[in-house]
Amino acid sequence: MASSCFGGNGKKTKMNTTAQSNDKGMSLLNPKACPKSSCGQVPNDRKKFSVLNAEMCYFCFDVLYCYLHNLDAPGLPTFTNNAYPLFVTWKTGKDLRLRGCIGTFVATPLHSGLREYAIISATKDSRFSPIKLEEMSRLYCSVSLLLNFEDCVNCLDWQVGIHGIRIEFKNEKGHHRTATYLPEVSMEQGWDQLQTVENLLRKGGYKAHITPAFMETVVCQRYYTEKLAVSYQDFATVKGCETKPHNGFSNAHGPKPYALPTHVQNQTRKTDRTFPGKCGKHDS
Repeated sequence: MASSCFGGNGKKTKMNTTAQSNDKGMSLLNPKACPKSSCGQVPNDRKKFSVLNAEMCYFCFDVLYCYLHNLDAPGLPTFTNNAYPLFVTWKTGKDLRLRGCIGTFVATPLHSGLREYAIISATKDSRFSPIKLEEMSRLYCSVSLLLNFEDCVNCLDWQVGIHGIRIEFKNEKGHHRTATYLPEVSMEQGWDQLQTVENLLRKGGYKAHITPAFMETVVCQRYYTEKLAVSYQDFATVKGCETKPHNGFSNAHGPKPYALPTHVQNQTRKTDRTFPGKCGKHDS
């Protein structure tokens, strides 16, 4: 099932933090939320491991470019086709305004997953009009891979800027609902944990009054992400090194590694993994 990763239209939102409106603050829930023994600890096998590379972002640009030009889809990429939950985010302009962000929590082979969600996030995000061809030159694309899912003790058992969270709850009609924020969202909005969860409940369609008792019924998972972003200018520079069949950027001669500019090679080696020690700020 597809999910969007940001709330509203991507602008900062001031929240009415009903659920934290008492003198005890975080004691609304378990005062031992986010125990040191579990929350925020990076598994040893993740500290030196990076799945992402810039070709994944270029592939998303390639797919969108061909889609908007009504061209044949690009051939198979050369990066790994292992399966991961993933999100594709599009931003635009100098202010990096959100234009679409949709992904899936189902582990999906990267070749088909990025091909699918590059288009869905650009054209099917209900918060925005579909991206148009004339916007391409102003776009930034980021790919987020979701890793190391863990069940939380409660909905405070995670750290702002380190973890993404996925919540499950029943709305006022008893219907099961889910919603997620990537790790950078709470940082960008300036929210604490309770504000983040409350806003996420609203995003997920919960319209009733949010009480401390209801907050304790929310089921929460936390996860890490690996995230990398590139601009259209980077994409055009890379693809300009290749032949241009269809008068576009798609390589009609089968898979071929992208020739990365030096600054992008450096960025790839220093992929922004949203782990402790990283600010988690969205860089798309």
